Amino acid sequence: MATALATTDHPDAPRVLGEAVARIAQFWQLSNARLGRIVGLSAPTVSRLRAGSYRLEPATKPFELAQHLVRLFRSLDSWLGQDDEAARSWLATPNLDLGAAPIDLIASVRGLLATSDYVDALRART
Repeated sequence: MATALATTDHPDAPRVLGEAVARIAQFWQLSNARLGRIVGLSAPTVSRLRAGSYRLEPATKPFELAQHLVRLFRSLDSWLGQDDEAARSWLATPNLDLGAAPIDLIASVRGLLATSDYVDALRART
């Protein structure tokens, strides 16, 4: 998976990234509407993405945002020891450092990047 995500010109990148995003949505129990706000797609398009009938296009904002979502997932997953319940709880809990619940922040590009950077910094301390 990492190889296909590392470069947008890899032929499997859209499929692999779409599958990864769909799995993240499942693990974090994200609705199609919420996932759509995060990656910049409509809820119906997210539904097709989750079903495998829609592919993210390389060099588009949704593709790039999906890559950042995967980065956040992997960092959070590593930091919390692959505990999906702990990840959902952390995302839903207001965070004083970030100024809001991470799940609300990641609906914007700035919030997604800030949350990813924050989790990376936490991981670096341990």
